[in-house]
Amino acid sequence: MGEYASRDAAAALARAQALGSTVRSGTKWYVWYQVIFGCSAAVMVLCVGLLAAPQGVAIGTGIWVATIAGLSVYAARQRVARRGFGRWHAGLITVWALLYLAVLLPGIFWHQGAAAWWVPGALVVALPGLIGGYVEARR
Repeated sequence: MGEYASRDAAAALARAQALGSTVRSGTKWYVWYQVIFGCSAAVMVLCVGLLAAPQGVAIGTGIWVATIAGLSVYAARQRVARRGFGRWHAGLITVWALLYLAVLLPGIFWHQGAAAWWVPGALVVALPGLIGGYVEARR
């Protein structure tokens, strides 16, 4: 009887390890999601801040809407999300939104067209996605 229990336990452990490996490899999609999110956010900020209105806003918004739509479809098609994904993703969006507003509002009122404001601002807005992608890749 003990031999069967030992085999069953070993088989269960092997199955758990295989499932864990599958989940880890299946969640790597989120690395690309975050990097694309961050890069697209930077491009949007640069368009809004450095291109003449209303074309800059239209181009930046168009790029952003297309990117978010594409990322949403991509995310919906993924089979696996790691534990805590919802909380991590909500944090990414929250930090991004706060940084975006911190760059956008002063930029629109006082720095329209000033590359010295918008280029560093675009990098700041991209950071949540880029750092998040790096952290996710390390998991």
